[in-house]
Amino acid sequence: MAEVDEKKGAESSELAEVGTSREELVSAGEAEPGVVEHLGADKYVFAAFFGAGIALAFLVGKTLAAVWSHLVEWPWAVRLVPQLMRYAEDERPTYTTAAGAVVGVITAVMCLRNEGIRHWADDVAIELSKVTWPKRETVTNGTIVVICAGLFATVYVGLLDRLWGFVTMLVYGA
Repeated sequence: MAEVDEKKGAESSELAEVGTSREELVSAGEAEPGVVEHLGADKYVFAAFFGAGIALAFLVGKTLAAVWSHLVEWPWAVRLVPQLMRYAEDERPTYTTAAGAVVGVITAVMCLRNEGIRHWADDVAIELSKVTWPKRETVTNGTIVVICAGLFATVYVGLLDRLWGFVTMLVYGA
């Protein structure tokens, strides 16, 4: 919290030097109100780690459920670990999803705390924040051009196929 207060103080002094208030920047759309503006590129890093943790939790949960269901079918595995049969088939996903969630959370937190991974992720987020993204109109126009070119190529190749098929039938008379 003290770090956020220091950033606010430093930012306020910078704004005072420039002669622009935070309210003017917010009203002009150049700054977002609230704490999110203090996170900068970090909000994307946190979102990426959160998303990766969810994806990992899903994958681990599904993998554990598949392994558990597969092991139950083997008599030697059931004899070796009788607890496999303790839970019904419809109860297993509850436990495997919980185990996957624990693995996902632990992995995400460990990656966030790892200096090397965190530094790399911060660098990626900073570089991505420098990218000039195209406007919606540009993306829409490009998409329309690609779809039209694809349709044209499909029709062209289809007509060529029919033409050469007709010529082949004339030549070989099959």
